[in-house]
Amino acid sequence: MLYIIIGFAFGFTIPYLARRFAKFMPATLAYALYRIFHINKTVSYSKRKNNHKYQQLCHRYFMRSLGWGIITSAVIFLASQVLPSQETPWVTFLIIVLFMLMEIDKRMFLLPDILTVPLLIIGFMYATFAGNCLGYDIASSTANSSLGALGGYTIPVIASLFIIKKHPDAFGGGDIKLLSAVGAWLGLSNIPYVILLSCLIFAINCFINKKRQGAYGPSIVISTLIILFLIEY
Repeated sequence: MLYIIIGFAFGFTIPYLARRFAKFMPATLAYALYRIFHINKTVSYSKRKNNHKYQQLCHRYFMRSLGWGIITSAVIFLASQVLPSQETPWVTFLIIVLFMLMEIDKRMFLLPDILTVPLLIIGFMYATFAGNCLGYDIASSTANSSLGALGGYTIPVIASLFIIKKHPDAFGGGDIKLLSAVGAWLGLSNIPYVILLSCLIFAINCFINKKRQGAYGPSIVISTLIILFLIEY
């Protein structure tokens, strides 16, 4: 029950946080925190209350927040059911950050370093924790995490070399950093599956929407969660 509440509370704020990132594009953690909690009011309350378009925008915004809250709480609850109890807080953090990156990338076509870099660092910490507290060999666990991060960075870079002439923006810098962070969490053996599955999901999305370009981050997030749950099952 606790994880359902935590998932809903953080998930509900995802559209708000994504909007703040989109509006101010913070480059540092301090500036991001400042902009999240410091809101400039440019329109009076009475004008906002009587503005029909503003009310419609608030309603759509609320429904989007509600949807994210339900999705986040559901995924975190599922994780709490299939993961060892010691791992659940770590994976809860992973899910929340991944969903936040997904929404930001859909809005801005940007995966900010102030989220991907901490995700990478905490992925290394998670590997050490798993080795120390879950009975795994610490050396092999940390080595697998490090190699996974390296694989998540180098595989898309190498793949880009073969298609860079026709598709110079096939993998953005943020996409590669996110894949590196995911590799730190899932390890070297799983990161190729994440990359291949994300490419497939992205291709299907482009086909359905009849577009040749788009945000790649959501495909990485979805494939990461699929592989994560497949590992545990």
